[in-house]
Amino acid sequence: MVKLKEFAKAYEPQQMKNITDLEVVDIDLEIQTEVRKDKEQKDYSVTFIVKDGIEYRTPGSVIEQVKNIIEENPEAKTFKVTKKGEGLNTRYTVIQKS
Repeated sequence: MVKLKEFAKAYEPQQMKNITDLEVVDIDLEIQTEVRKDKEQKDYSVTFIVKDGIEYRTPGSVIEQVKNIIEENPEAKTFKVTKKGEGLNTRYTVIQKS
């Protein structure tokens, strides 16, 4: 058993990361879509991948660009995602790695 004090010291609130936090993304990772509740208990839909037990939000614009990469190169295996801007002005760019 772990004491509350020790547990609290090591505790980090679970927060979804963004796919741009990954150096490289394997194109064969499973993707999931779930309906969740926000702080006001309103439903919202989120699409994400899970790598090493961590969820990474995957915007639709990224999925569209990955689709284009696959159409051009069906043998593609990995990619990287960069972003510019914030909030509604965020723009994602997908770069094929291998």
